[in-house]
This record gives sequence, C-alpha cells and structure tokens, in this order.
Amino acid sequence: MGTLPDSLVIAKAETDIGIIPKMANRHGLIAGATGTGKTITLRTLAEQFSAAGVPVFMADVKGDLSGLPLPGGENPKVKERIQSLNMTDFRFEGYPVVFWDVFGVQGHPVRTTVSEMGPLLLGRILMLNDTQSGVLALVFKIADDQGLLLLDLKDLRSMLQYVGENAAQFKTEYGNVSTASIGAIQRGLLTLEQQGADKFFGEPALNLEDLIQTDGQGKGVINIMAADKLLQSPKLYATFLLWMLSELFEQLPEMGDPEKPKLVFFFDEAHLLFDDAPKILVDKIEQVVRLIRSKGVGVYFVTQNPLDLPDTVLGQLGNRVQHALRAFTPADQKNVKAAADTFRADPKLDVAKAITELEVGQALVSVLDAKGAPTVVQRAYICPPHSRLTPLTPDERRAVIQGSTIYGHYEKVVDRESAYEKLKVRAEQKESAPEPPTQKRTAASGQSETGKIITAVAQSAAHAIGSQIGRQIIRGVLGSLLGSKRR
Repeated sequence: MGTLPDSLVIAKAETDIGIIPKMANRHGLIAGATGTGKTITLRTLAEQFSAAGVPVFMADVKGDLSGLPLPGGENPKVKERIQSLNMTDFRFEGYPVVFWDVFGVQGHPVRTTVSEMGPLLLGRILMLNDTQSGVLALVFKIADDQGLLLLDLKDLRSMLQYVGENAAQFKTEYGNVSTASIGAIQRGLLTLEQQGADKFFGEPALNLEDLIQTDGQGKGVINIMAADKLLQSPKLYATFLLWMLSELFEQLPEMGDPEKPKLVFFFDEAHLLFDDAPKILVDKIEQVVRLIRSKGVGVYFVTQNPLDLPDTVLGQLGNRVQHALRAFTPADQKNVKAAADTFRADPKLDVAKAITELEVGQALVSVLDAKGAPTVVQRAYICPPHSRLTPLTPDERRAVIQGSTIYGHYEKVVDRESAYEKLKVRAEQKESAPEPPTQKRTAASGQSETGKIITAVAQSAAHAIGSQIGRQIIRGVLGSLLGSKRR
C-alpha cells in the first residue's frame, strides 16, 4: 500500500470532497429517506477506508453488501456515473472481507458470554423494568461472589432458579429477591431463545482483535455482519452493536488522535439504538461515543433522519452526508428545516430546499477540515463504488468464509464448566447426602424440596464436561463507565 492520501474522496462537486484521515475518528452521519442512496454512500466510505488501511465493521441489514470482495463493472448506472464525473483513473476492484453472523449461517459465528454482556444490556434486550433489572443485577452479583461463571443461557437459567429457590438465605446480604421478577426474567429468556438469540451466548467469545486486521496488500479488512435476520429482533440487533461498541471502548488502549482510525464502525438503522431507551442507557451511549474517539475508533451512524439521534450524540458527528428527505406534511417540513440547521450553511445554497430536491446518489456533504472545523455544506454526487453491487451467490460467500484465516476457530463450540455444571453438582451432592437424624423433612423447611427442584432442572439439560478452574467472571460491557474493572 502506498502513502496515506490527504483525503478519502467520497463525493464530487466543483472539486473533490473527502474525509481527512486524521479527522475520520471524529465520527460521522449518513442520513436520508429510503431509496435515496445511503447504502451506496456506506459502501463508498467503507471502500475508501479499506484502501487507506483502515479496518471497517458494518452490519448488512438488507443483504446487499456482500459483493464487496469482488470487482464491480456489472452495473450500467455505475459506469454512467463514472463517465459523468469524468473519473478517468477509476478502476474496479474487490476488498478483503470477513463475514460474520450471530446465527452462524452466513458467516463466522459471533458469540459473547452472558457475563460479558452484563446485566445492563441484557436487561435492555429482555425489556425489564427497573425492579426486574435490579434483581438481574443481584443474580449477577451472587454468581460473581460464588465464582459461578455465566457463559451461556443455561448458566443464567440455572442461576435464576438457584437464587429464586434460595431467596431467603440471600435476603440478609443482598436484599429481597422478588419471585415475580425472577419469573419475568425467565419468561424473557424463553422469548429470547425462541428468537434464536441463545446461539449468541457461549464460547469461543469474539476476540475483537479479529476485527482489526489488514490483508497482505495493506488494505483494511471489511467485517460484514449478516443482519437481515437479526433485524427481525430490533432490540437484540441494537443491543448487540452497542455491546460491540462498548467492548471496543473498554478493551482498546488510548491513542489520542492517530493519523488514521484504528477501526471505523458503521451503525446502520441507528434509530433502533435509541427507541424507548431509558435515559441511563442513552447517557452511557453518549459517553461511549464521546470517549471512544481517543481509542482511535470512528463511529458513523446511518439513519433516515438526523433527528433520530439525540442532540448530545448528533453534536459529535463531524463528517456528514445528507441524502434527500421528503416534505409531504408539516411535520416532514419541520424535520427538513431542523436537518438543514445542523449544517454550516452556504449563503449561496438554500439547504432546506436542496434536501428535498436531491437526486438519488446526490447528497449534501460537510466534512471536518484540518483544524477540526466543519466545512461549508456542498451539494455533491457520491462517488460510485469500485466493488460489485450484485450480492454474492451462496457458493461465492461460502468460498470467502472458508478462505478466511479464522475459519474453523469460531465454528467449534466450547462448553466448559460453568454455573450450570457447578449447580448441578451441588444439587446432586445435597440430594445424596445422608439426612441428619434430628432434621425433619417437612414442607415447612423447604430445604429438601429445593434440592429436588434444582436437581430436576439440572438433570433435564446436557451433560457436564470436564472441570476447568481458574477463570473469573468477565463482565465487560460499559464496565469502566459503570465503575467496574475487567478482571
């Protein structure tokens, strides 16, 4: 790979418009109504970052980004755009891609452990209220104190059963445990499993360093996560991406302002992150976005309207591409005016009017200059992508997956000793222990009945595997922001 370019050209007006690599970690926004060209802009940006040696992570929510590994040239509209913009040095090419899939079908499986997800984000997925979230946090604390690893959903189910059946003994140290809340969490887990999310929890957990790679030619690897099925569960989708962003924030070292980002993270359908989110979660998201810049990570939100994002987040997005918005109703017109006001205006351009008149593939663009100030907004044409627009065939995708250097690692599920196995052993030992002569097995005592219940639950699940001792619970998500530390 050659010298880092002065700017990553993404659009053309009277002159080229590009993002300065040193300013690319100051985050960005791609906005516009459905069908106005956001996906092409996303693809063009990803290609430019990859060509500059910057790894990229993106979710493929519509299933139309998979052609990135192969050269383009098959689409006549792309050829027309190349000619109209007089791009004489343009050449079609593919880019290094790694496919990921929570469900392990269209890419390498993506997993995390229940402990790494943590009670805050897990409670968000389960749509728990404050009381239920408090009980879930208490269950995590008891597991932590007793050295019981929460790796997959059967660990958490066993832990919930254990805490619920022994609520009286935990009351003094941890406070009241609501049986109703335990039941609500259990029902939420059942719904989560029915959506297929149980495949997301387990080991081997995703190593984030596997997302931050370059190929032999120095191009940044473009990580594409299949999200068409995941998007059917919007809260799971949004929480999954937030978990990844939070883990990057916690694990990566401080870098200050590097010459180019360490990773660029595209957050498509970004409005889902904030829909019905409690204030405490929105505050944490705002903090992560604000602080992750110093870790060398640029976050680019993709959404229909910039007003989908809170002002505290929107104000941090320095590189902006605004595609057309519709203004059919008074509310639409108000949104267009508000979107126009977010740009540094050009006296020669009626920004609000221009937003409603933009052609497909045309946009209003403003990027940060060398001093970090936003440039005057320009009406421009987005540069065409170099890679193939047509999605890969199943055979082509399979070849990319199997040709990856990480193929085979995440495909092998590991199920080591954790909370489920340990609680099963405890229950079996309690059941087989001789009863003291003076102890009466009465329903009032509740003890022998508890042992029976736990044993019955444990015996209905998979067999335990060999014991591996020594690993403490890791609870990473938003950990440093919440005051905890990875151990």
